[in-house]
Amino acid sequence: MRKSVLSLLFVSALFSGALAPVYAADIENSPAITEVATAPLALNSADAEALSRELVGIGPAKAQAIVDYRTEHGPFTSVDELLEVKGIGAATLEKNRARLVLN
Repeated sequence: MRKSVLSLLFVSALFSGALAPVYAADIENSPAITEVATAPLALNSADAEALSRELVGIGPAKAQAIVDYRTEHGPFTSVDELLEVKGIGAATLEKNRARLVLN
């Protein structure tokens, strides 16, 4: 009897959402979540605020560095040119490649 009561309590907790925070944390950290389909961002015309908001791993300072680089060197001719911006490495580029278009 005791075993069936414990089993019933466990199943009830499972279906009531008591374990939902554990699953939510796993989902939030999932690599697939960072690749959610969004409208492509135009690298050559987006302002720093849009870059910071839409790109993974790009905060306000890096977003401003992208805008500054674009102002100094002209429009990006390739998404790979982001690697020339100080503070942006290959991993950050790969996380954002599918989110970016040149125009």
